[in-house]
Amino acid sequence: MRIGVDYYPEHWDRKMWSADARLMAETGVKLVRLAEFAWCRLEPSDGVFDFDWLDDAVRIFADHGIDVVIGTPTNCPPRWLCEKHPDILPVGDSGKTNPIGIRGHRCMNSPVFREYAGRIVDRLAAHYKNFGNVIAWQIDNELEANICYCETCTDKHREWLKNKYGTIEALNRAYGNVVWSGEYSSWEQVDPPYGGYNPAWLNPAYMLDLRRRAAEDVTEFAEFQADIFRSHIPGAKITTNTWFCSNIPAFRELFADLDFVSYDNYPATGIPDDYEDIYTHAPHLDLMRGIKRKDFWIMEQLSGGIGCWMPMQKTTRPGMIKGYALQAFAHGADTVVHFRWRTANTGAEMHWHGLIDHSNVPGRRFAEFAELCREAEGLADLRGTELHADAAVLFSPESEAAFKLQPQTDGFSYMEQIKLIHQAFARYGVNVDIIDEHEDISQYKIICVPALYIVNDDTVSRLYSFARSGGTVVITARSGVKDSNNNCIMEQLPTVYKELAGCHVSEYDPIGWSRAKLRFTDGAVFDCRQWCDILETDTAEALACYDSDFYAGKPAVTVNRYGSGTAYYIGTVGERRMYEKLAKTMLDDSGIPYIAELPENVEVTVRTGNGVAAMFVFNNSGSEKTVHLDGKDITLEPFGMSIIRK
Repeated sequence: MRIGVDYYPEHWDRKMWSADARLMAETGVKLVRLAEFAWCRLEPSDGVFDFDWLDDAVRIFADHGIDVVIGTPTNCPPRWLCEKHPDILPVGDSGKTNPIGIRGHRCMNSPVFREYAGRIVDRLAAHYKNFGNVIAWQIDNELEANICYCETCTDKHREWLKNKYGTIEALNRAYGNVVWSGEYSSWEQVDPPYGGYNPAWLNPAYMLDLRRRAAEDVTEFAEFQADIFRSHIPGAKITTNTWFCSNIPAFRELFADLDFVSYDNYPATGIPDDYEDIYTHAPHLDLMRGIKRKDFWIMEQLSGGIGCWMPMQKTTRPGMIKGYALQAFAHGADTVVHFRWRTANTGAEMHWHGLIDHSNVPGRRFAEFAELCREAEGLADLRGTELHADAAVLFSPESEAAFKLQPQTDGFSYMEQIKLIHQAFARYGVNVDIIDEHEDISQYKIICVPALYIVNDDTVSRLYSFARSGGTVVITARSGVKDSNNNCIMEQLPTVYKELAGCHVSEYDPIGWSRAKLRFTDGAVFDCRQWCDILETDTAEALACYDSDFYAGKPAVTVNRYGSGTAYYIGTVGERRMYEKLAKTMLDDSGIPYIAELPENVEVTVRTGNGVAAMFVFNNSGSEKTVHLDGKDITLEPFGMSIIRK
C-alpha cells in the first residue's frame, strides 16, 4: 500500500524543493502528484513552453526514490489564452460569458480550447514519457458535468437531439412540450434554458437530456486526452480524480476508457451526536470501488481542517489522519495521496489545511501522518487483494440527476437513500458493493435498488430474473416513478416493479421533516420521515404498518415471494435501526455470514487474494470501542484500526 502527497513546486521557492523531498522520503512518502494547475508556468505564452522547472522537480523526487503522477493543467487555461480567445470561456445560464478568476473556466467543447488543450497534453506526454519515475497521469481535475450555454454547446446539443429523436415532432412528444405552449416548430428554436431559473421550473425531460449530454461531453473530453497519452506512451496508466460534485459525471462511462478510478476523499472532521446522521465515507469508497469493481486510488485525502468557500471546519481529531487513510485501504484503495504536503499561504485555498501548516513547523498531524506511512509499509502483502461482496446497492446517475431537478420533499436525498441501505448491511460487517445499475448482478445474493426513480427496461428485466433465480431484491419508495424521458408513468406505483414487489401504492404522503410511526408485526416501532407510500398488498405480506395519521394500519413495508427469490418493498424513510432490522433478516435468509454484535460506528471489511486474507476493523467514532471477534476482545482508540490477518 502506498502513501503519497499532492505537491505544488510552482508555489514554493526552489530552495525548499530538495528539503521537502528529503523529508518526504524520510517520512515514507512513495509518490507525489504535480502540475494539475500549472498551465501558466508550463506555457507562459502562446507556443512558448517551459518544462525546466518541472523537470527539476521530477528529478529531485527521482533522486529521493519518489514516483510522480503528472496532472494535465487543462482545468485552468492561462490568462493569455483567455484574453486571446475569449470564446473558450463557458457561458452561464444568464447568457453571459463567465469571467476569468476561478478554476474550471473553459468550455470543454470549444474547438479552440481543444486545440490548445491537446497541444499542452501532447507536449507533456512527449516530454515526460522517458522519465522513469513518472508512473501515471491524471486528466484535468475533478471533471464535472457542468452545462455550458455557448453557441458551440447549443449547436452540439441540437445535433445530439436530432440523432436521438429524429424529428421535431418526436421531440415534442417525448418532452410533452404542449405543456405551457412550449412546442417547437424547428430545431433552431431549441435554445438553452437561459434566465437562471430554478431547474424545477423547467421542462424536466429537456433538463435531464441536457445533463445526459453534458455527462457525455465530460467522458469524451477525458477520452480525447487519454488518446493523446497512448499515442506517445503505449500502456500509460491514466486516471482522473472525481468526487460527489453538484453535477456528477456518469462515473461508469467516464472511467470505462481509463485505467483506474481516483477519488478525492474528505471525510467529516466534526462527528455528529445523532446516530441518524451517516457521516462515514464508507459508502463513497464502496461506490468508487464499484465503478470498475477494482482497487482504486485516493488522489486527495483529508490532511487537516477544511475551509475555503465555507467557514473553516473543525481540525482533524487525533487518529483521523491515519484512521481515514486506513479506512480507504479497507474499502479497496491501494494508494492514498494526501492533499496536501504544505498548506497554501496564498490563493483561495490557504485555509484548506495540508500536513505542514503556515508555521512551517511539522506538528501533531504530521507526526500522525508519519506513523501512517510506517504502518502502510507493513501492508505491502495486501496490495492486489480485493473485497468480495454478496450484497450490492445499485446506483443510478440519471435518478440522482432527476431528483435534483425535481426535489421530492423536504430532506429527501437520493444519496441519503443509498447510504441508509448500504449502512444497514455494513452494520453487520458485510462487504457491500455499490455498482452502476447497468452492471452484471448475477454474482450477488442481495440487490438493493433504493429510489430507482428513472426506469431502465434492461435493469427491470435483470431484477426480475435475479429474483426468479433465488436472489433477494430490496425496492424503496420513489422507484419506478419516471420513464426514460423523465415523465411520470401512468400506472400505479411502483409501476414496472409492481409484480415483483407484490404490492401497489394507493396514495402517498410527502411528509418532509414531519414524523410518522410504523409498527412491525413483532411489535417493534420506528419513526419514519420524508415520505410515506400507503400500500395495498397484492401477493405480498405486510411486515410493518403505519401507526399514525389517517393511514394508520396500512402497510408500510412488505415482503413478496417471487419465483425462487424474495422482494422487499420499503415505502418510507425510516430510522437506521429499521433498516438494520430488515438487513439482518435478509442476511439470515440468504445465508450470508455476518457479525451479529458490532459496536455502533465500528466498521469491518475483509480483503482477500494472493493467498492473503485480512480483516480491517475500524472505529469510526470519537470514543474508545471494544470489539469481540473470534473469542477475543479488541480495544480500539478513537479512529483506530486493527488489521487481522487470517
